[in-house]
Amino acid sequence: MFSITVRDHVMVAHSFRGAVFGPAQQLHGATFVVDATFRRAELDADNIVVDIGLATQELGAALADLNYRNLDDLPEFAGTNTSTEFLAKVIADRLAAKVHAGALGEGARGLAGITVALHESHVAWASYERGL
Repeated sequence: MFSITVRDHVMVAHSFRGAVFGPAQQLHGATFVVDATFRRAELDADNIVVDIGLATQELGAALADLNYRNLDDLPEFAGTNTSTEFLAKVIADRLAAKVHAGALGEGARGLAGITVALHESHVAWASYERGL
């Protein structure tokens, strides 16, 4: 399996409900380093997995409306604990929709899957992997 990974970051505020979250139940900020990995079994006609420039651009677009936002205020996340794992899935699903819409080029239609990892720090991260 071939893969390429592009990286960006996003800064958010949010809070959680539930004793398992301890002090994170209070409003707090998080800066996530976001890695998006695109996979395919065979390279496309240009011998690439996907256009890195388009992948970088579309990752930035997938993060744009989350950046510098309090996720608790966004209607799409009402009543949801926006955990790192949850956000990894949201971003992966957004990227998958962009692939299906052709935003990453026609060659990207041959992708097998996407993995999005959100790094909370240098010692902890979460990811979500999905097929296309």
